[in-house]
Amino acid sequence: MSLIEKIEGLLSEVKDFKAKAPEEVESFRIRILGSKGELKKLFGEFKNVPSEARKEFGEKLNELKTKAQDKINELKSSSDSAGQSDDFIDLTRPSQSAALGSRHPISVVRNRILDIFNRIGYTIAEGPEIEDDWHNFSALNFTEEHPARDMQDTFFIGPDALLRTHTSSVQVRVMESQEPPIRVICPGRVFRNEAISARAHCIFHQIEGLYIDKGVSFADMKQNLLHFARELFGEDVKIRLRPSYFPFTEPSAEMDIYWGLESEADYRITKGTGWLEIMGCGMIDPNVLKNSNIDPEQYSGFAFGMGIERIAMLLFQVKNLRLYFENDLRFLNQFKAAL
Repeated sequence: MSLIEKIEGLLSEVKDFKAKAPEEVESFRIRILGSKGELKKLFGEFKNVPSEARKEFGEKLNELKTKAQDKINELKSSSDSAGQSDDFIDLTRPSQSAALGSRHPISVVRNRILDIFNRIGYTIAEGPEIEDDWHNFSALNFTEEHPARDMQDTFFIGPDALLRTHTSSVQVRVMESQEPPIRVICPGRVFRNEAISARAHCIFHQIEGLYIDKGVSFADMKQNLLHFARELFGEDVKIRLRPSYFPFTEPSAEMDIYWGLESEADYRITKGTGWLEIMGCGMIDPNVLKNSNIDPEQYSGFAFGMGIERIAMLLFQVKNLRLYFENDLRFLNQFKAAL
């Protein structure tokens, strides 16, 4: 067998070589490219090759060296990849624990409020965020000249379409579709055309309640709201009801809780009085009942409404309303422990 034929045989062997383990690759490398390997022996035969055949012989030797080295590198690379793949699919390895998220403070407070009223018989009612004039204004005893209809307060999106300014529109839909007794709590997002600041936003969240039955009185409303305040702020909380005005309730009131004056922040939040308003409430105006085909001679009821952001600001001592809408993880991660 000539030297050229021997090189051709080694090239064929390199091409067809396959390995099942890294040890086989290393043995192959030593046999072909090692200090005492086949390539080294062939280079030693160079002096015995006739001068006219040396060019072809040298080219074949370089081809053998290159292809052998490429083959070894390829086998080593595939062996490393296979090892990584096996590790990746090893089902016996412990898995990485997924990072826990946190509830949004608005959701935390919303769920607490809903749970309190649910335990005393209120069911949840929801409605559309895009409303018509009747459900958002007219049915609730808003006159045509009422300032809440002005473009400064309401986002109108058509001749008779707008973004709801309160969840009272859901109460109207409930009164139209159900017969008394009615006891519902209405959570939802509402919209007002207001400048965004640390204490105001054009989007916020409300929870409104409605109770209609025979013989419902102002005292019933006060007991419901006192129970709510004690459940949310503690048994020792004090409340007061101040006369106020809303088109859809008569008499109407603002409900305050006594926040206290123990710190400089308390003086600032309560403007030095110690009292803090948390919601509006009142007995449903007879005209509102009539608009929903409920006889005010037989039935009476009360309604109340509160802003979730305001209560969340109190419970969590958040000073900037805009933080609720920025989705900053540094802010949201502070509520991982909140239930």
